[in-house]
Amino acid sequence: MCGRYRLDTSRAELQRVLNSWLRPDDGAWLAHYAPRDLIRPHEPVLAMRREHGADRLSHMLWGLLPGWVKDPLESHRPINARAETIAEKASFRGPWRHHRCLLPSTGFFEKGHLIRRRDRQLFWLAGVWDRWIGPDGSEVETCCVITTRPNSLIEPLHDRMPVIIPDGLESIWLEPGDGAHRRALEPMLTPSPPEPWECQPLRPTPQKNRHQQLSLLDGATLDSGR
Repeated sequence: MCGRYRLDTSRAELQRVLNSWLRPDDGAWLAHYAPRDLIRPHEPVLAMRREHGADRLSHMLWGLLPGWVKDPLESHRPINARAETIAEKASFRGPWRHHRCLLPSTGFFEKGHLIRRRDRQLFWLAGVWDRWIGPDGSEVETCCVITTRPNSLIEPLHDRMPVIIPDGLESIWLEPGDGAHRRALEPMLTPSPPEPWECQPLRPTPQKNRHQQLSLLDGATLDSGR
């Protein structure tokens, strides 16, 4: 599964990557952006989505809260959705049809290892999102990361890895469509080839960062959406 990841690129570099998507009012999101070495479940995450024909940058909470849930405090909040069953499970099939998203990342963590691109470039985690609207009209937008079987690099660490959208196919992933379009997306739900990636063991950290180090090593109790 994907239980921790990072987005530590600079604001200027992030703006360059997102430039073709950004709208004038998206500047507020970037104004509050700060690089993050560790992003954990149920924290705010940066996401790109398409709604009403426009791509929008926004913050969402990591942990999907389906729009049909009556009591959000009692709801299970999965952080991952399995690619093999995403079109079938009640929590995911609506978002899979209508609310796909992209989560920018520069690396993800598995069992004390950092996995990132060899060229250190930003990449996109595939996700789905939903909007919960309360009786008082309040809104909460949440998301989760789609996972698939591991490639040969990740397999020694875990039996799942995040789905990573290939460069140049981001707009196709966000594009709404019918069942035929979703079937055309299925090849993207397979493991990323291992060659562009590297797996780096985490080094011991100073005591002041020990809590963060332990957080990276501990992923056994996270909601996985299985």
